[in-house]
Amino acid sequence: MAVETELLKSIPYFTGLSSSELDSVRPHVLERKAERGEIILYDGEPAEALFFVISGAVKVFKTSVDGKDQILNIVRPGETFNDAPVLNGGPNQASAQAIVATVLYELRKSEIGAILKNHPQIAMNAIKVLASQANQLVSLVEDLSFKHVIGRVAKILLKHAADSSNPGLRLTQQEMAALAGSAREVVGRSLKSLEEDGVIRLERHRIVIADKAALKELVESAV
Repeated sequence: MAVETELLKSIPYFTGLSSSELDSVRPHVLERKAERGEIILYDGEPAEALFFVISGAVKVFKTSVDGKDQILNIVRPGETFNDAPVLNGGPNQASAQAIVATVLYELRKSEIGAILKNHPQIAMNAIKVLASQANQLVSLVEDLSFKHVIGRVAKILLKHAADSSNPGLRLTQQEMAALAGSAREVVGRSLKSLEEDGVIRLERHRIVIADKAALKELVESAV
């Protein structure tokens, strides 16, 4: 299915491109839809495309030999995944799964070399995107190494939970545990404690932030 030029403008890879440049890139970008729970790619398989999330959300994760998941990132609209292996020629470095019904744009590995050569601005944008992703991974390592679980949970809630201006993303406690690098039971106790302190409300199928300032304080102090 043909992609929309206006939506391409929302993707960091294509920032700064003229309308004519976007029109020349558009035929090489494909639209793909993924249902909730659908695996988009598997860790270790040949990297065939990089993906742009247009709507929905995708979790990028690694699975240990004993079956435990560690979520590396939750990719939201305007963000990308599977960049590095496509650009450096290696296999997929992680698996990716749609958390909700998701619309993706994909750029095939076989197409990207010519596009980068013909559009230096896209190459510069790709460097910025990769640098941002590297910073996110450093932040994840710092959180897992130095923050208490409740601080990690608070940070996850600030990024993904609902508040008065944002419907949020519905994550299961298992997904939150995989983000926090902890057990589901420990995350459940942390959520209950935050509810008792009036920081969040646990509603049916979602978590609502009641005191954003208190959550921010937990993120900064929970080390």
